[in-house]
Amino acid sequence: MKNKNKEIELLKSILDTKRELLVANKNFESAEAELIDYYSYQIKASKAKLDYLIKQVKKKGIAVDMINNLQIVFEETKAI
Repeated sequence: MKNKNKEIELLKSILDTKRELLVANKNFESAEAELIDYYSYQIKASKAKLDYLIKQVKKKGIAVDMINNLQIVFEETKAI
């Protein structure tokens, strides 16, 4: 059970990081000149974090479909 909780937390981190990356990309597209560097670094950091998390998932042998299924479950839970 403890191992399963760690896997779920890892998958949640991936979903959160994907959201962060999406938001950073949207903010970059409409950023004022003074904030372009900030959002560029934020995008780069989110991509690096996502790459790391995906490597961890692969190392643990977690199926990528679990991420998509987990995302669907979270979206359904938020709707309630």
